[in-house]
Amino acid sequence: MEPPEARRCIALVDANSFYCSAETVFRPDLEGKAIVALSNNDGCIVSRSRPAVALGIPMAAPWHQVREEAKRKGWEVIAFSSNYELYGDMSNRFHTVLAQFCAGDDGELERYSIDECFMDFSRHRIEPVPLGHTIKNRVKQWTGLPVCVGFGSTKTLAKLANNIAKKQPQFQGVCDLTALTEAELDALLATVKVGDVWGIGRRISEALIQGGITTAAQLRRADPKRIRERFTVVVERTVNELNGVSCIAWEDEPPAKKQIIASRSFGGPVYTVDELAESIRMHAGRAAEKLRQQGSVARRVGVFIETNRFRPQDPQYSPFHAIKLPVPTDDTALITIWAVQVLKAMFRPFRFVKAGVMLDDIGPRGVVQGSLFDALPPEQDLRREKLMATLDKANAKWGRGTLGIGSAGVKGDREWSMQRGLLSPRYTTQWHELREIS
Repeated sequence: MEPPEARRCIALVDANSFYCSAETVFRPDLEGKAIVALSNNDGCIVSRSRPAVALGIPMAAPWHQVREEAKRKGWEVIAFSSNYELYGDMSNRFHTVLAQFCAGDDGELERYSIDECFMDFSRHRIEPVPLGHTIKNRVKQWTGLPVCVGFGSTKTLAKLANNIAKKQPQFQGVCDLTALTEAELDALLATVKVGDVWGIGRRISEALIQGGITTAAQLRRADPKRIRERFTVVVERTVNELNGVSCIAWEDEPPAKKQIIASRSFGGPVYTVDELAESIRMHAGRAAEKLRQQGSVARRVGVFIETNRFRPQDPQYSPFHAIKLPVPTDDTALITIWAVQVLKAMFRPFRFVKAGVMLDDIGPRGVVQGSLFDALPPEQDLRREKLMATLDKANAKWGRGTLGIGSAGVKGDREWSMQRGLLSPRYTTQWHELREIS
């Protein structure tokens, strides 16, 4: 009898160059052009279209350097500030289309990231390649996003199949590893660099190469026990996954985060504690909202502020301080009060470019150790719970920041807000920015 893993059929659907593709959906005139999307404050490149990759533009390169190089070489490179509102909505549309292929008993779906989704068809008889092309064509037709589809008997193999589908044109965007013999699979994986395997980071990749393992096929044939002794159990798990042994659990719901960070670089330097406090209040509110979304409470609140490490001529001061809360909480007001107190305790007058709040020591909301002296009376605690629920509903309906702590400032009236000078319209979420067709 075949082991259960041999009968599994997992697909990974990945939107190609997601940020750039989302921009192109509403600007068909940009098809085939070198496009890049930028990080916060238009700093570094976080997404590249295929023509941009072909020019040799590296990921994470500072935009100002790429812009100057493009001028010298006569390249036409079109840059966009990260349009998070647009990308978030396009991601929802992408996953909504995929969910139709898993309706009822047709399969299971795991939303892995903003532009990736695992789909488990193990309990059903399917033809992977035709199904992959159907998925690919429907996502393109209904959302405008180009995708690739990879099939494998484990998550790691599905991820690898997707990488092959994306990089090797002969597969036409769909690769099925489940149909290959052992010899065929080894031959194909021999064309894949070990650094392209899911779970193999840069440092581990360099160490593997030094040890003579340069391809995915060689890693697949490695002894899992020796790999664990030299590296970690994570790399051992990757080797087993490459051999069809499922080691990565299926997650119908994303696991609760054990640490929540809300932070952002400023659009310009900040010097005073009052300005920093306004930023910290905003981040504390956002972190508390994320905490409530996963039904958790935090026992520790940390704050960090940063000077510009890329300006060595400036004095540097980038502290992080944290305190343990008297009572675990998800209350925005309480978290904000403690975060501001931490900020004021560690503040020194420097030229700051970033600040943030970190919540950790997180646990389920209904399973916490209470305090005899600090806990609110039941009726008052219930009122605070209803207040937080109302806050979240209002912000979900009318947009983040619609309601919040008054001392955090008025929405849209912050000098330290992120700069997005190359922002495209939010075509799908703002009535006054709808695409006009003449």
